[in-house]
Amino acid sequence: MRAAGGLARPHLVLPALAGVAALAFVLSLGVGPVRLSPAAVLGALFGVGPDENRIIVQDIRLPRAILALAIGAILGLSGAALQGLLRNPLASPSLFGAPQAAAFGAVATISLGLADTLSFALPLAAIAGAFASVFGLLAVAGRNAGLLILILAGLAISSLAGAATALALNLAPNPFAALEIAFWLLGSLEDRSLRHVALALPFIGLGGALLLAQRQAFRALTLGEEAAQSLGVDVARLRLLVIVGVALGVGASVAVAGGIGFIGLVSPHLVRPLVGYDPARLLAPSALAGASLLIVADIAVRLIPATTDIKVGVLTTLIGVPFFLYLIVRERRSLGAGVA
Repeated sequence: MRAAGGLARPHLVLPALAGVAALAFVLSLGVGPVRLSPAAVLGALFGVGPDENRIIVQDIRLPRAILALAIGAILGLSGAALQGLLRNPLASPSLFGAPQAAAFGAVATISLGLADTLSFALPLAAIAGAFASVFGLLAVAGRNAGLLILILAGLAISSLAGAATALALNLAPNPFAALEIAFWLLGSLEDRSLRHVALALPFIGLGGALLLAQRQAFRALTLGEEAAQSLGVDVARLRLLVIVGVALGVGASVAVAGGIGFIGLVSPHLVRPLVGYDPARLLAPSALAGASLLIVADIAVRLIPATTDIKVGVLTTLIGVPFFLYLIVRERRSLGAGVA
């Protein structure tokens, strides 16, 4: 039987998306200046074959692929969670200012010369910035604030963090630091190591677990806040947990990869026609779609002819902005049809 708003067999969507993500993951290990076959990739993963293949796969491409998988997943999951919380299809992880604050924390570290882009100080500062944005949001809006107050407070914090980032760039001690900041802000997975994976994954995993644990509350919230409260959902606590989960996951992502936009906005819309509009069923497919999107984007930047690697954040923005404009136009038309 056909599910409302979805395909006839929505239970097959999750395994299919997992298969796509796994295939993209394996392909990403073989794509680059040195092309490797799937057999060579598998051999290198298990230490079989030439040493150069093992170094390319295990030391260079595997951390990049793991980060693309994890970051894409948490961005997609965060987008679906925020759209379920706000009941707004245009919500995205940047709504509450965590990515912007995380970017400022990292940029301040670079600008002050406290660390280079491969040290632990940079991601730690970015994660601290994301947490600072959450505490600032709660201090300004209050724990029991309504959604409008939360959105306005998040907009203020993101604007402040963006202005502070621009100021840090403007006050960079030398042109080399300014160039380093500018390139980091574009978003990239290049030259990442297993140290970055070890630092980011615990925070991404904890943030993802917090968001997935709220799936039944999201389902109740579709009936409205009052109805959800009558069903035993603590709406204020739900908002707090979602904001903290997004800050943990997105902050850690920005910490190691810079700014990667629109994955969180696009992923839920890609899978919604397949699984329906139930936010509880949308979370895991959105995470897998986000993982696949970012891995494919990272493969694409290695295949596009250029003198240097195109930053993956630039590519996701170039794809995401037209999609965002399409969503706005579609939303406007649906509102116009509803009024008519």
